[in-house]
Amino acid sequence: MMDVPGDELADRVRAMLTLDGEIEEKRMFGTRAFLLDGHILVGARKGGVLLVRVDEERGAVLTTRPGVATAVMGPRTMGTGWLDVASEVLASDDELAFWLDVAREDAAAREH
Repeated sequence: MMDVPGDELADRVRAMLTLDGEIEEKRMFGTRAFLLDGHILVGARKGGVLLVRVDEERGAVLTTRPGVATAVMGPRTMGTGWLDVASEVLASDDELAFWLDVAREDAAAREH
């Protein structure tokens, strides 16, 4: 059986995040979520879309980037603190690392 794009993305995210050792992985809302201290950091969604949790102000700025939009879960559009990053944006490991760093920086800022 071939990996679906969401599983491939989850594998890439897991490989980059497990270096931290503090990351927990759970299936939530049809997404493979990666949590730090019990809070969603990122999620690998169907179609290879990355769900990224960010500060709302920063999220509003990041939605101006190509392939980035405010996340939609079911019938609900989330706030600018939840972004969907299209799979084509994540083709390179550098781009994926950028988004994981954004999520980690914003998670660290929420802690203080």
